[in-house]
Amino acid sequence: VQLQASGGGAVQAGGSLRLSCAASGRTSNNYAMGWFRQGPGKEREFVAAISRKGGITSHADSVRGRFTISRDNATNAVHLEMNDLKPEDTAVYYCAAAKPAYTIAVITEGYDYWGQGTLVTVSS
Repeated sequence: VQLQASGGGAVQAGGSLRLSCAASGRTSNNYAMGWFRQGPGKEREFVAAISRKGGITSHADSVRGRFTISRDNATNAVHLEMNDLKPEDTAVYYCAAAKPAYTIAVITEGYDYWGQGTLVTVSS
């Protein structure tokens, strides 16, 4: 599975962005998907995850109520709608495809494939 993340950019606090992850590969829709982020000097952390058909989602406490993960299996895409952005959301955001055994995964070890990342910068 190949993953290509896009949609990052620079916004002011309170603004919104929509990240997209284009998945390619014959069986890309068979994977649960997730978004992680890595801020300056920080470890990579879980942001949100979604099951194969989109019926189950999970969001980190730090983004719940502001970010929403979704997927469109018809177009092999996963999205992360980010609202009310804060400076602490500044990070490189990565999309990832989970290992087949996972219905949904919130840890990096649960993922087999990673995209290249897209930078989100939020200024105060």
